[in-house]
Amino acid sequence: MGLDEDALDYHREDPPGKLEISTTKPTNTQRDLSLAYSPGVAAPCERIATNPDDAYQYTAKGNLVGVVSNGSAVLGLGDIGAQASKPVMEGKGVLFKRFADIDVFDIELDQEDAEDIVTSVSAMEPTFGGINLEDIKAPECFVIENRLREEMDIPVFHDDQHGTAIISGAALLNAADISGKALEDVEVVFSGAGASAIASARFYVSLGVKKENITMCDSSGPITPDRDDVNEYKQEFARETDADDLADAMAGADVFVGLSVGGIVSEEMVQSMADDPIIFAMANPDPEIGYDDAKSARDDTVIMATGRSDYPNMVNNVLGFPFIFRGALDVRATDINEDMKVAAAEALADLARQDVPDAVVKAYGDQPLQFGPEYIIPKPLDPRVLFEVAPAVADAAMETGVARQSVDLEAYRERLEARLGKSREMMRVVLNKAKSDPKRVALAEGDNEKMIRAAYQLQEEGIAEPVLLGDRGTIEGTVGGLGLDFDPDIVDPDEGDHDAYADRLHELRKRKGVTRSEAGELVAKDSNYLGSVMVEEGDADALLTGLTHHYPSALKPPLQVIGTAPDADYVAGVYMLTFKNRVVFAADTTVNQDPSKEVLAEVAEHTANLARRFNVDPRVAMLSYSNFGSVDTEGTRKVRDAAKSLRQNPDIDFPVDGEMQADTAVVEDILSGTYDFADLDEAANVLIFPNLEAGNIGYKLLQRLGGADAIGPMLVGMDEPVHVLQRGDEVKDIVNLAGVAVVDAQEE
Repeated sequence: MGLDEDALDYHREDPPGKLEISTTKPTNTQRDLSLAYSPGVAAPCERIATNPDDAYQYTAKGNLVGVVSNGSAVLGLGDIGAQASKPVMEGKGVLFKRFADIDVFDIELDQEDAEDIVTSVSAMEPTFGGINLEDIKAPECFVIENRLREEMDIPVFHDDQHGTAIISGAALLNAADISGKALEDVEVVFSGAGASAIASARFYVSLGVKKENITMCDSSGPITPDRDDVNEYKQEFARETDADDLADAMAGADVFVGLSVGGIVSEEMVQSMADDPIIFAMANPDPEIGYDDAKSARDDTVIMATGRSDYPNMVNNVLGFPFIFRGALDVRATDINEDMKVAAAEALADLARQDVPDAVVKAYGDQPLQFGPEYIIPKPLDPRVLFEVAPAVADAAMETGVARQSVDLEAYRERLEARLGKSREMMRVVLNKAKSDPKRVALAEGDNEKMIRAAYQLQEEGIAEPVLLGDRGTIEGTVGGLGLDFDPDIVDPDEGDHDAYADRLHELRKRKGVTRSEAGELVAKDSNYLGSVMVEEGDADALLTGLTHHYPSALKPPLQVIGTAPDADYVAGVYMLTFKNRVVFAADTTVNQDPSKEVLAEVAEHTANLARRFNVDPRVAMLSYSNFGSVDTEGTRKVRDAAKSLRQNPDIDFPVDGEMQADTAVVEDILSGTYDFADLDEAANVLIFPNLEAGNIGYKLLQRLGGADAIGPMLVGMDEPVHVLQRGDEVKDIVNLAGVAVVDAQEE
């Protein structure tokens, strides 16, 4: 089946289209409905009538954008009319929601006259927090945007103009830096003189390109002052030149910007450009010159960008408009001005220079993504774009006086991260605690690339003081290869005198069959033993290990060297599972195969204490397949007795009950309705499984089928902070567990 048929099936599958409206408040009872509509709505209506700005407080206006088009210039399809443009506008709404959590009403206007469109859109100002104009042909699009910006007190943004300008502008900043070209000196040639080309040329001037160094060509050739066949918008970039056509104009140029038609640039034209040329061939679906043709045309460095996803450096507008509107909406901006656009481009350019998360690399087929000629702009699926670009835009809005409310930028970044999932919100609590007093964290397997990248991030963000355990040459070579501005603290087993660590390991294990020579070999060859002794001796505050080892083999050295805490006989592995509006801690998921009632009780206490580090008040449920004695077997009695011993313990200061089934524990109506005698008055947020098999199965089902984000496993019960990663964990997992380890060390 071809792509067209796949797309048709995708759109017509019930329900047709790509968007729906959902409620954000409860509507389950008569009281709910009376609050949602009559008579409850009268109160907010009266408030808004008195103070119109209260609409942002009592309605969804502040998170609602109108995507408006008349379908006169739909990309690749031309003037197809308002009705036919609706799938595109719905798609735009999908991108707003997916990338920036912004709601959209798509508005298709069956109007051609610019004045009619201005009148229609301006009349909708009470509905929306912002207007995104889309697929409206030039020159009407210029008139419509300018008029609406004058008449409306909310942001108006024509993405076809400014989106391409901002994203390609970010690419230009980095491309010029890589090629050693100063923006004020570069000669730029445009192929195309439509809305996006004119907006891009204007924006490049804002970035530092000299207007007199821009040559713009349309289908008739270079635009010059003596041509009488161009409109006032094209005339803005008229320039005296001896060039007769695009080929002449490109000779000696530093930058080519294509926003025209495919296949009009030859290899010879690329060869005529200045050294290390920058080529943005952004015609879709076929660029002005193919990626491979442009790269092979010369022996020096050609920095190439296109509008296609199958080549490096895709200029994709989705990197811009969702996040620009997010920042503008959140400060209730009255406009999206030039400073806000420049701030967005600079934030994108800066993000491309940072280490790329593993999840983003995987999403793009594990291709290398590192700042350089093949990676000058971030990828659209990089979640960091939201909390880099939106704050930059919000800050620029506040600085230029178009913001109607101010935000604390650091707190704002945290709120944006929370939009990406409950797990980010929960981890931010711990990471902020870690930053308040960073501790020294030993990273076993420190010559692994992921560990090195994690160490860089930990140090850069002030979360921890990382110590990489591994071969110095390998670590320093990887740091240089990754281009990290980072001088890591390295402990190389082959360097220096580690006899004291070997002596200590021998002292601890000599009655367990470890000779002094064997202790020396373990310290020299196994970074798990080296790191464990460093922590035990106080030369490091915490240890992370397990990235390339099976969990039991990684856990063995810390247990042998560090052991359990004085008040603990057992350790356990805990996962924090976050859903959209709730969080649960699941234990034990990694260590104890068939725990006794004593083990279950101790694991419950440790897990409750862990929950408090995330500012969660624990409510503990001891899980089984029985509800409060409904089945009486050795297995259910074990769980029941563990719960009873906790309830009878005067030192336990959290609610706990069991044995109970999983749905009883997490569904409040079951808990309070059928079992109103239970000691839990709310649904449990700490789930203690009866054995390792159940715990491991349970957390993975919640993660995979329930859509939970899983953070962990976090090891509880150790005498010093130790956490064992799962093999293949990503850099963010290492950073998260290091943050937990730092908070553990702070409490120690």
